[in-house]
Formats: sequence, structure tokens, C-alpha cells
Amino acid sequence: QVQFVESGGGLVQPGGSLRLSCAASTSMYYMGWYRQAPGKLRELIVRKFRGGSTFYKDAVKGRFTISTDNAKNTAALQMDNLKPEDTAVYYCNGQDFAPANEYWGQGTQVTVSS
Repeated sequence: QVQFVESGGGLVQPGGSLRLSCAASTSMYYMGWYRQAPGKLRELIVRKFRGGSTFYKDAVKGRFTISTDNAKNTAALQMDNLKPEDTAVYYCNGQDFAPANEYWGQGTQVTVSS
């Protein structure tokens, strides 16, 4: 059974930074994060493919940075200059190569408030 665990999150003031981490027990075709704010749909904010291609949602471009370690099957999301509208539950997400199963982390709360 594939293990898929995320960590990080918490409470930070506007303009602050947080770092989320995610670890899988097998190789992933891609890894990234979704977030879901209260009353809103879950949205994809960043995805990085094993080959290096990366997608960022416009709202986080220039503020969030994803890094991955293919050898360790890990990903990290550095979130800088956080804004109150970034407040949400963040879910690590990934897909393996075969049979292309999708995995989700347990979710972690990020709250940006003064």
C-alpha cells in the first residue's frame, strides 16, 4: 500500500512564510498541491511533473515555489508573502506511473491572519 503523507501548515501573519512537505513511498509521475477554502471548490495551485515541467495557478505565481526530490519521492511547497486569501486547507496530490493511481495527503490547515 502506497504511503502518502504531508506535513507543515499553521498560522501566519500576512506577508509571512510557511513550508509544506509531502512524502510518497513510491515514484510519482507528478506531485503538487490543491487547496480548498471554506465554501469554495478544491483548486489546483501547483503541479510539478517528474521531468521538470511545472504549473502554477496565477494567484500564487511569484510567491509559491515547489521543489521535488525524485530520488526520495518528496515535494515541498515554499509559500512566501502569504495573503489572507491564501487561507485554506492544503492537500498534497500525486499520481504514480502505473497503474496511474491518484493519491491525496490528509490535508493541512493554512491560516493567514493578523
